[in-house]
Amino acid sequence: MGTAKTFVLLAMLTALFVGIGYLIGGATGMLIAFAVAAGMNVFAWWNSDKIVLRMQGAQEVPADTRNPMLRAFRDDVAKLADRAGLPQPKVYIIDTPQPNAFATGRDPNNAAVAATTGLLSALTREEVAGVMAHELAHVQNRDTLTMTVTATLAGAIGMLANFAMFFGPRDSEGRSNPIMGLAIMILAPLAAGLVQMAISRSREYEADARGAEICGNPLWLASALEKIERGARAQINPYAERSPAMAHMYISNPLNGRGVDNFFSTHPSTANRVEALRRMAGEMGVTASRAPDMAPRRTAGPWG
Repeated sequence: MGTAKTFVLLAMLTALFVGIGYLIGGATGMLIAFAVAAGMNVFAWWNSDKIVLRMQGAQEVPADTRNPMLRAFRDDVAKLADRAGLPQPKVYIIDTPQPNAFATGRDPNNAAVAATTGLLSALTREEVAGVMAHELAHVQNRDTLTMTVTATLAGAIGMLANFAMFFGPRDSEGRSNPIMGLAIMILAPLAAGLVQMAISRSREYEADARGAEICGNPLWLASALEKIERGARAQINPYAERSPAMAHMYISNPLNGRGVDNFFSTHPSTANRVEALRRMAGEMGVTASRAPDMAPRRTAGPWG
């Protein structure tokens, strides 16, 4: 997705937020909403990584960790970042059994990648490398800031839409209009979700392709995506369920439908992504065997 199109879609989210402010509070509400939206965008620009990591319960993996699996995880991320020509990002872990991962940060020099404990437990080391390469591709493509700002605005739109039911809008005589308020409460988050989908889906395909190049084997990521989808359906990610506006930041949809309605998915079909990666593997002439300079395959038990 081009920069211009992304800018237009972010402008649409901002306009939606401001428009809801107008319906609730008239011209004054619109000005307040515009000021709030501008402030939120600036705040998200400088604090995007901290916002997301805190909301998802992420804990940084220290460089001197004595856990052999986490130490190997950090080392592999550093190696992949070097292969991609990126500064080493901060590495985080999220304590949830659902396998998943995401990246955040305003630029490559302030980036962070996070994986769940479920991801490290359920996937082989090569598959985890494929996932982390995908996340580093988002960092390299500078998707992380866009995705975080999108999540911040979408979450705010949902919150403001809920206010509309109780505090407005009002008719020409100043009386509350609950029907309009209900319509805003339902339609505004749906509209925000559609914009999120437009921003997120093509970026996932691009990150898949670049991530496969970084790790050296598209089949690692293809296998990982299949396992992650199965795990997401079987396990609840409580952090994602509490903040569904952040769901599009994960490599695969973390909302399994039990905790939060998942009518609009911000992610492309896993089957389509896997098919594209397998075609890419055929074009590259690679198999499931390990690529040069990467860690050996994990057979059983914890990493070490």
